[in-house]
Amino acid sequence: MQTKFIFFSGKGGVGKTSMACTTAVHWADAGKRTLIVTTDPAANLSDVFEQEIGHNITPISGVDNLFAMEIDPDISTKEYKERLLAPMRDLFDDEMLKIAEEQLSGPCTEEMASFDKFIDFMEDGTYEVIIFDTAPTGHTIRLLELPVDWSKHIEESSKGSGQTCMGPVTLIQENKKKFDDAIAKLRDTTQTEFIFVMQPEQTSLDETVRALQELGKLGIPTSSLIMNGLIPVAETGNAFFKQRYDMQQTYMAKARQIFSNMRMKTMELFDTELKGIDMFRKCGDRLFAGNDTHE
Repeated sequence: MQTKFIFFSGKGGVGKTSMACTTAVHWADAGKRTLIVTTDPAANLSDVFEQEIGHNITPISGVDNLFAMEIDPDISTKEYKERLLAPMRDLFDDEMLKIAEEQLSGPCTEEMASFDKFIDFMEDGTYEVIIFDTAPTGHTIRLLELPVDWSKHIEESSKGSGQTCMGPVTLIQENKKKFDDAIAKLRDTTQTEFIFVMQPEQTSLDETVRALQELGKLGIPTSSLIMNGLIPVAETGNAFFKQRYDMQQTYMAKARQIFSNMRMKTMELFDTELKGIDMFRKCGDRLFAGNDTHE
C-alpha cells in the first residue's frame, strides 16, 4: 500500500486548518485510514475537532478511520535526543554520555527534532492518507528546506570536522538516508500533493506566488489551490457585501490568470464557524463536488 501525503500550506488566517480537516474527514468517510498531523506550533486541531488531541495519535470521535496528532516541539526534542542516546547507554560511562548530550544541545536540535518527527510519518505504512496541516508559509518553506540543507550539511561534515550543529556526524549519519528518502517523496507527485489555500485578496495572492516559487526551487511542485472565503453571490443584495464580492472577483480573475496551469477549487464563506465534524462534512460536500476550475 502506497501512502498518499497531502500538504496544506498558505498565509496565516486563510483557512488551512479548516480545509485540511475537511479533507481528512472526507477521505476517512470514504473508507481510507487517515491521519491528520499539524506541524504548526500554534496548532488548534483540538479546538476544531472539539476534543483533546495533543502529542499523541488520537482517534477522532464520530469518524471511523480518522486519527489526529499535534506535534509538540519540546516533546519531539526530548524523544529525538533519547533515540540517539539510548544505544550509547550500555557502551559508554556517564561522563561520555554527558558530553554526547551536550553536543546534541546545539541551536538546531529542536528544529531537527520537529522535522525528524514529521518525516517519521512519511515512513509509516499504517495509514492510506496522511494530511499535514502546516504552519504559515515561511515556517513551512523552512521545514521543507531542512532535509535538503541537512543532507548536504551531514555529507560535508563527514568529509571535514565530523561535527555538525546537531552533534557528531557519527550520531546522525543514518539520518542522511532518511532525509534523502523524504526529499524524494516530497518531489514525487504520485505520492505527495501540495495544496495552497488562499483568500481573494492581494496579500494572500502575493504570498502564494512567492511560496510556489520557493517550493519550485526545492524541486517540489504545487498540485492545486483552494480559493477560500468567497462571499456567496446570493448575499450581494447588501451594498457592503456587493462591494466585497466585486473586489474578490477581481482577485479571482487575477489568480485564474497567474495560476492558469493549476487546478483551483473555490469555497464560499459560511455563516457559521467552520469547526466540528458536521461542519467539515458540510464543507466537504462542496469542496469535493467537482468545482475545480482548471481540470
